[in-house]
Amino acid sequence: MTGPGGPGGGDAPRLLVLRALGLGDLLAGVPALRALRRGFWAHEIVLAAPEELRPLAEATGAVDRLLPAAAPGRAVPDALAWTGPPPDVAVDLHGNGPPSHQLLAALGPRRLLAFAHPGTPDVEGPPWYADEHERDRWCRLLRWYGVPADPADLRLPRPAGPCPAPGAVVVHPGAGSPARRWPVDRFARVAQALRARGHRVVVTGGPDEGDLVATLAKRAGLPDTDVFGGGLPLGRFSALVAGARAVLSGDTGIAHLAVAHATPSVTLCGPVPPSRWGPPPDDPRHRALWHGPEGDPHGSRPDPALLRITTQEALDALDALPEPSH
Repeated sequence: MTGPGGPGGGDAPRLLVLRALGLGDLLAGVPALRALRRGFWAHEIVLAAPEELRPLAEATGAVDRLLPAAAPGRAVPDALAWTGPPPDVAVDLHGNGPPSHQLLAALGPRRLLAFAHPGTPDVEGPPWYADEHERDRWCRLLRWYGVPADPADLRLPRPAGPCPAPGAVVVHPGAGSPARRWPVDRFARVAQALRARGHRVVVTGGPDEGDLVATLAKRAGLPDTDVFGGGLPLGRFSALVAGARAVLSGDTGIAHLAVAHATPSVTLCGPVPPSRWGPPPDDPRHRALWHGPEGDPHGSRPDPALLRITTQEALDALDALPEPSH
């Protein structure tokens, strides 16, 4: 993958993909990205996504160049630092509304692949289904345009770097909103029980989750060597997950990373059901706990559906996981 700037020269036509979202979003989009790689093999594929996801974009094997792009929350970037001629093809894997459509259309692509929306009637595409699984959604979009896509094509190669804690159970208490954060005391009780059974338990968190990680570590009695707070670099984070015995987390990026590396996992789902963001339901390596009903994923406190999951359920689900294949 080439450097951090905008697209460069060359004779190959260029295909621009917009998915300027987070870790889990990019992982859910891997099957679609690989479908584009196969379907447009002669194109240079440029992915507009956050700079920090560059190692992951490279690991997919589907992206030639990253165009740094981001916006607060799940918003559409105001602009893209695109240079040179218009893209031959632009693909909206970001959303289904006018902001993302218009951002790409402003670059003057020969073709724009996107879902239909009343606000952009000039865009012909399939209808958007709100209850569709994220991986299936983008593959269906591409199939509508004649590009074969397989939602199961989501595995990533093993990272080159060593795992910081081989064979450990990785516990990740954070998530993008309070609604999706299981109480830290429950995570701590699970961690204590696992340690009592002889498992090494390590805790991870994002750059702004230091206090949450420290609280869990203290309550579970974890040594400093088993605390990975402050946001590991993505390559090291990926290596940690790839070499783990199992991953326990809420519905957030690390759950998708565990699926990508075939690391056994338990995902605590709520307020969004696993039918929309969960692991493949037919894969015994991954278990999604869910009681419903669906709620507000941006709520300011843990969702009632998430609170219905008990510590014993989480432990039972972890006990039922197979051994990792690595």
